Amino acid sequence: MTETTTLPLAANQIHQGDCIEKLAQIQPGSVDLVFADPPFNIGYSYDVYDDQQTRDDYLQFCRDWISGVYTSLKADGSFWLAIGDEYAAELKLLSQEIGFTPRSWVIWYYTFGVNCVRGFSRSHTHLFHFVKDAEKFTFNGDNPTVRVPSARQLVYADARANPKGRLPDNTWILRPQDAPQLGFSPSHDTWYFARVAGTFKEREGFHGCQMPEQLLGRIVRVSSNPGDLVLDPFGGSGTTLVVAKKLGRQYMGIELSEDYAARVSQRLSACNVGDPLDGPADPIKSAPTTYDGKKRTEFRDGRPVIPLDENNEKVIQAAFADASTGHSAQSLLFDPIRNAIFVRHCKEAKLLGDARTWNEFLLELSNDGRLKGEGKFKNASLRSIEPFCEAAEIAFQMLSVDYSMDLETILCTPDAAAEFDSIARLFGGDQSSIDYRSAIWNLRRIATDKKITRTARQRAAEFIQQDLPPAQSIRSYVERNHDAPVEGVFAIADPESILFVGQTSDVAARVRHVLENEGWNRFDPTEVYVWPIDDEKEALVYRCLLVTRHKPWLNAHFMHQPVATALF
Repeated sequence: MTETTTLPLAANQIHQGDCIEKLAQIQPGSVDLVFADPPFNIGYSYDVYDDQQTRDDYLQFCRDWISGVYTSLKADGSFWLAIGDEYAAELKLLSQEIGFTPRSWVIWYYTFGVNCVRGFSRSHTHLFHFVKDAEKFTFNGDNPTVRVPSARQLVYADARANPKGRLPDNTWILRPQDAPQLGFSPSHDTWYFARVAGTFKEREGFHGCQMPEQLLGRIVRVSSNPGDLVLDPFGGSGTTLVVAKKLGRQYMGIELSEDYAARVSQRLSACNVGDPLDGPADPIKSAPTTYDGKKRTEFRDGRPVIPLDENNEKVIQAAFADASTGHSAQSLLFDPIRNAIFVRHCKEAKLLGDARTWNEFLLELSNDGRLKGEGKFKNASLRSIEPFCEAAEIAFQMLSVDYSMDLETILCTPDAAAEFDSIARLFGGDQSSIDYRSAIWNLRRIATDKKITRTARQRAAEFIQQDLPPAQSIRSYVERNHDAPVEGVFAIADPESILFVGQTSDVAARVRHVLENEGWNRFDPTEVYVWPIDDEKEALVYRCLLVTRHKPWLNAHFMHQPVATALF
């Protein structure tokens, strides 16, 4: 009798079945982050699961699935567990027995709690943050969507305040009624998110225990990086997987109910990388209620609103003269050394705000034609930036999704710009920051030029009729193409979808780089599609149309052509 071999579970889909059986099919040590919101064993009416087991049976069930989680995680992986009062203490100790180290015990405080007659109404859930290795684990504490303004910033407008703000406490209170348009700024270790009630717009309707996307967004951002694999062994309404996809992570879900699993698949199909997270996001302010000290600073989207008044402009003009030596404002943002001189001048002048604010003032003055002594910015050609474009575009896309920042904001924020440089070097090699920053600035200018947009609109109807060329193995393509370089467009794909569409004067050289590059290898690229096109502007138009049609998540969102979107 022959044995049947069970293949490891595939990423980027929901798997229907028993979580303990499915966890055993996951490649050991392959998952970066697990978020689990298991049944609480309180008699809730699920589709197929019995939520009223004996205490011993429930704890054995939890021991089995948490052990499976431990095995599936990488050595530096993280495990977040949502659980109610009834078994919070037991599951914390059980997880530690299995091998996890607790990092935080967070309280999620929500509105629309359960009303009780003979007890206090419940309006919270426990969130345990565990790690496999007490010293080595992902914690993205500098992500601006995770940090919060400090009291010094909010109340006292204190120039000594850390411009990054501070890390939140482990009580997080997020107030939906004060939500800004972008991002969220947690303030305490009790996180105040409204529970997704039946009347809420984001309610999916088929699962009664739907988590808010903003809550999951905070966890996914702080405990994983773009491209990492996020696992939810209790898929439920699919919020963990949707949030992971929107934030550019790979995802894997397990769900016992066939009906729920089918609905989660539909929900995943309806969202894309880079889509905003549903629901309100802004916390109540972390500052104490006081009328002492300086006047409160006005904040918008978690940032102090500082006017570019006459005094501030004088400081910016002087700082620019000190750092630029005839360069343009854009060149000052591209060059970390010159920008550091500019920022230091502003800081020594005790200008309110931070480096991002001062750089934004600089661009504002430049755009208005009021920046004294500014040199002319020289646009670079598509050919000259080609060696740096691929890495710069991937770095921008990954950072813009994770940090919720546009290009100007990234380049104006030294920490974000340095992270952009780091990602670009991971994918492109140890080139200068100036090369990568200039490349992404010029690529956006060229790709959004009216001539390119107009040509894309003219070619879209014809383009949509064309099929993809045959996929070729990356390794075999490199082995077969040694001779004359082929110019044109190429698409890199994993076993399931296109990851990136690029253009180059030597496709084989670029594909060889993908095969050998450390950054690329984490995405498991296996196939390449090639379109030989010897005119670089024609190649760019074709590339934009391919990006618009296939939506590869590593391509910058500005490559999408709105004029062609309706056709696809």
